[in-house]
Amino acid sequence: MNGAEYIVRKLMSEGVDTLFGYPGGCIMPLYDALLESPIRHILCRHEQGSAFAANGYARSSGRTGVCLATSGPGATNLITGLADAYMDSVPMVAITGQVPTPLIGSDAFQEIDVLGMSLPVTKQSFLVEQIEQLPEILDQAFHVAREGRPGPVLVDLPKDIQLATLPARTLPQPDPARTRPQATQEQLRQAIELIKASCRPIIFGGGGILLGDAIVPFRHFVDTTGIPAVFSLKGLGTLPGDHPRNMGMLGMHGSVAANQAVQEADLLIAVGVRFDDRVTGKLSRFAPHARVIHLDIDPAEIGKLRQASCALAGDIRQNLKALAIHLEVSDWQAACRERLARDGFALPRQDGITGPHLLRQLSAMTRGQAIISCDVGQHQMWVAQHYAFDHPRKHLTSGGLGAMGFGLPAAIGAQLANPDTLVINVAGDGSFMMNMQELATIGRYRLPTKILILDNQALGMVRQQQAVCYQGRYSEIDLSDNPDFCTLAQAFGIPARSLTDPDDMAYAINKLLETPGPALLHVAIATEHNVWPMVKPGEANDQIMTGANP
Repeated sequence: MNGAEYIVRKLMSEGVDTLFGYPGGCIMPLYDALLESPIRHILCRHEQGSAFAANGYARSSGRTGVCLATSGPGATNLITGLADAYMDSVPMVAITGQVPTPLIGSDAFQEIDVLGMSLPVTKQSFLVEQIEQLPEILDQAFHVAREGRPGPVLVDLPKDIQLATLPARTLPQPDPARTRPQATQEQLRQAIELIKASCRPIIFGGGGILLGDAIVPFRHFVDTTGIPAVFSLKGLGTLPGDHPRNMGMLGMHGSVAANQAVQEADLLIAVGVRFDDRVTGKLSRFAPHARVIHLDIDPAEIGKLRQASCALAGDIRQNLKALAIHLEVSDWQAACRERLARDGFALPRQDGITGPHLLRQLSAMTRGQAIISCDVGQHQMWVAQHYAFDHPRKHLTSGGLGAMGFGLPAAIGAQLANPDTLVINVAGDGSFMMNMQELATIGRYRLPTKILILDNQALGMVRQQQAVCYQGRYSEIDLSDNPDFCTLAQAFGIPARSLTDPDDMAYAINKLLETPGPALLHVAIATEHNVWPMVKPGEANDQIMTGANP
């Protein structure tokens, strides 16, 4: 068989059933080989859409997402999607075509050093220079993408390698799961002593809980210890939204209750987090009274930003089980419950339709069970604040990179990975315009994905920061010339309606959810509505602003 045929067989042996891509000259041999395979190829309308779709597929399923692109601009268009996967630890394999090996370095047509470009935003990148290298490189690519802290891997594949003959060989079996390292008994003993000695402990949960397949032991740990928990953006859903110990999101747009509880805590049990600046605010004043127990599969994260009193690297599942002891912290529990009731996320007192009211209604009508794929901006924060997720795989959001245009293609990937699940892309008008060409992908494959656009005719999050931090000097945030989004959707064969009357909100959401196949709901909201609370960039979390209309 040739190299392209081998790649297809390898993909099948890895259980890959869906690919996302866009063909071009230097990847044509692989596309030719796909014609005889049972693997479903989804033709996205932009390579960035392909990368984000593979990303959403992986996030929502836990399987490795795979995307394809040709050399030159095809490969460069994948870079943003790879960077997003790298920052949020999403397992992906990207296969890019490259000019034939004799032409590498000659400035040939559509030749770009994608290996060099991708190195900072992948776990590992490979250039296949000889056909004999192909089996081992593909084995490594899938192994590296999944192993330990997951992430993206790129395989750059010259056209002549795809056409070269590879001797028939038995396909390797997928790598068996490796035993993860475990903290020592002495480290666990120290952690337990810190927990027993604390009076005001707080659990800080992040995306690593899901990545470490630790949802069940984490919930058991919370229930057994009784310790209140706060979450990063990627940690939402780790506890159900209505769990009595769930204090919600902390950080820049977290609740006053969550932020103040962390500021008063004497022990912070950080599980699968990286102490991102959007969470900590001014790092030197974050949880100033707390000692830290840090659990993470990636030892490089421990001590990187916040020194840990006790470091527990390795398998967080086993470490959480070992730390699940009964505590008596009823006074602290009561204080946190009272604070949450008083200072949790509240609906704004505003006329008309607001993002919080809309998303609180959507959460109630879907019972937190839909997969919500967000873009980036104010709507993203309103989703995090007011949609009560029952599992983190149902919350797809560009956390570390903050990439506008993520939501629609990620929803496509999630829908294909979860064909029987309700998938909703919640978008802002600015973000939606960045990858709206993927409406054609939804239309072509008749995906039942729902789209909810919150249209404030502005780059809302930029406008808010200009209002708060730049004395209202608004620069290039006006989107009042947006197209008619309903007409746009209908041009792609997708039914659409607009919502302008708050009294029709429940009816309009219900019609969106009940429409067979894809559907779009356009919602007009006021430009001046802001996301509250807010901590200014670089300030401490106890300097939180609640706005004029909390």
